Amino acid sequence: MSATKAQERRSTYSALADHALAAEPSRWRYGYDLGAEVDLKSGSLYPILVRLADRGLLEATWEPGPPGKPARHLYRLTAAGLDQVAQLATEAVAQRPPVPHRRWKEA
Repeated sequence: MSATKAQERRSTYSALADHALAAEPSRWRYGYDLGAEVDLKSGSLYPILVRLADRGLLEATWEPGPPGKPARHLYRLTAAGLDQVAQLATEAVAQRPPVPHRRWKEA
């Protein structure tokens, strides 16, 4: 796979994660639940979440697990993350080709 194709795929997956988080931006979400929602396996999802957190677009925190269970990571968008989601949505609308106008034919 070319580097460009891999970059496009990463960007698409990042956008999926962003949009899933943007649905309820103030709510903390488990990575497992996000993966199920956007249909990504953990090997694809968690590197994306780490990159987004490193860029300041996500907050990440640990929630202690019940006794005998490991702690779980929680994620939510930061204000910068919300801004990015809004910008991506605006760009997507601007890049969408216009729908041709069809006139009704008179009978």
